[in-house]
Amino acid sequence: MTQLTGRLKREHDTLVRMAVIYCRDHHGQTDDWLCDECHELMRYSYRRLAKCPYGEAKPTCANCPIHCYKKQQRQQVREVMRYAGPKMLRHHPIDAITHMFDKLRRAVHPRELRRKQ
Repeated sequence: MTQLTGRLKREHDTLVRMAVIYCRDHHGQTDDWLCDECHELMRYSYRRLAKCPYGEAKPTCANCPIHCYKKQQRQQVREVMRYAGPKMLRHHPIDAITHMFDKLRRAVHPRELRRKQ
């Protein structure tokens, strides 16, 4: 499996931290581990990030014109982020602030990037 680096790794790590908060409060996990369902969702997100056509120039998923996730997983991640996002500022403030700045990144469709080249 491809190793994530840079922005992609940071984005995945932020999502995992959100999933830990969500899993603890919804699935009763008592430590920083994930239940099987959440763990599988994070493995799925890792695979999708590894195949992202944007690479390091990737915008946040909410601003991305390409939806890489299947409908069910997209809904699960949306639910995790909606619940854990506001709590991130208290639990992981640096990740939360970095993610807010990443949201400002403009999303250019990969086809437009190819046309410019």
